[in-house]
Amino acid sequence: MIKIELPKPDLVIRQREQKLQEGDVPITPVYGFIDLDKISREKGGIFMFFNEDNELLFVGKARKLRQRIKKHFNDNGLMVKHRDEIHKIEVFEVETPMEREIYETYAINTLKAKYNIDKVFYRD
Repeated sequence: MIKIELPKPDLVIRQREQKLQEGDVPITPVYGFIDLDKISREKGGIFMFFNEDNELLFVGKARKLRQRIKKHFNDNGLMVKHRDEIHKIEVFEVETPMEREIYETYAINTLKAKYNIDKVFYRD
């Protein structure tokens, strides 16, 4: 039997408002998120979207994390029904494509992501 354990997230981002101090430049929020710039532009990995109740909504993988996550909030890109529910994003940097695939499939099925329809092996 193969034992898979998800790593700890490298970054956790929550919806929040910017508290401006004197001299700060206002950041335009993207669906309530002002920290998307903290996500690596160049690294690959997996990401998980959670709602306010910490229920897992969606698990995805990407060669370039920031670009892929931003697509979920882009009106011109993917039509994502759950983006209004997203309250927290967990980002895991995983460089090898095989590991990304394994972690994504494992997370979808063990944590029962609400909106993933591909790679689902469980049935409720």
